[in-house]
Amino acid sequence: MSNLGPNLVGSLISIRTAIAGQIGRLGRPMLVALDGGSGAGKSTLARVLADALEAVVVPLDDFYAAGIPDRAWDAMTDPERLAQVFDWNRLRLEALEPLLAGRPASWQPFDFESGLLPDGTYGLSARPVERAPASIILLEGAYAASPPLADLVDLAVLVDVPIAERHRRLAVREDQAFLARWHLIWDPVEAYYFEQVRPPDSFDLIVAGSQSGDEAGEPQPGATDVG
Repeated sequence: MSNLGPNLVGSLISIRTAIAGQIGRLGRPMLVALDGGSGAGKSTLARVLADALEAVVVPLDDFYAAGIPDRAWDAMTDPERLAQVFDWNRLRLEALEPLLAGRPASWQPFDFESGLLPDGTYGLSARPVERAPASIILLEGAYAASPPLADLVDLAVLVDVPIAERHRRLAVREDQAFLARWHLIWDPVEAYYFEQVRPPDSFDLIVAGSQSGDEAGEPQPGATDVG
């Protein structure tokens, strides 16, 4: 761990300790939700944890509600956007329930790279994601600890980074036209979620996100958290 920044090391130790205190009592794989605002470093933390704990990672963004036309989000309220941003049922059936039962999982992820289709929706990748079972499952993404998954999540972790730093990271890694619309639609949803649905004191554990310059912690190209 000597090549990791202090935030990542501290977060890894805290989460590993929390997992160790629960997993022996479950008698099945343990589902850990890594939640937090966009740009908090959840993906980086998930990669570090997966390597350290031999865990399997499920990116929540793979289950974005691709079939909803992009402009349809404009007419929705913040609670409606939160409820519909992911295909919660597909996430459960194709990824979480098989892995929790100790079986392999396979799903077609949301295809951001191909862009919008003529009807304003997105497609799913033709190449499925396949994951082998593991004793620890990391569900990584904004809203990972949402109420629709409350019966499955064993440990809800908030990855906390100040909003100004998170937005700076997004500005570095995203197309500015895309990002302007993203902030317009999803910033109010994040505020609603983290203030009214899952405020910080509702999480089992709060850890610091990666610092700028941490190993694998620099912003990476590609879509930001869609939720």
